[in-house]
Amino acid sequence: MKLPFSKPMPMPERQFMKKLGYDQIVDRRRNQVSYVRLFGSTHYPRFHCYVDSRDTGFQINLHIDQKAPSYGSNTAHSGEYDGPVVEREGNRMQTIVSSMLGISGPTQAPSPDKGYNLMNFG
Repeated sequence: MKLPFSKPMPMPERQFMKKLGYDQIVDRRRNQVSYVRLFGSTHYPRFHCYVDSRDTGFQINLHIDQKAPSYGSNTAHSGEYDGPVVEREGNRMQTIVSSMLGISGPTQAPSPDKGYNLMNFG
């Protein structure tokens, strides 16, 4: 799910995402920063998002990681990019971000991404 906003973040990205309940992780293989919010006491499943910031605004790309990715000869990613759980989290994030930015909501409706639905969370 993609959550676009038309205003820039009012603080550093890591601090901003922390206010949404997300912790920063760094993929050292790809040298890429992303953010996670755990469902419980284990690492998976978890909400996972990437942030694309620009001068005019930013976009949060949200999905659920069902399990750890597999690398090597078999690359697999068990992600859920839409569905009721992702939508609820997206709505929660939209509400908080909109309040922080002083806007009524995102510039566009959230857009679901194509992905895998290996597990359902009700």
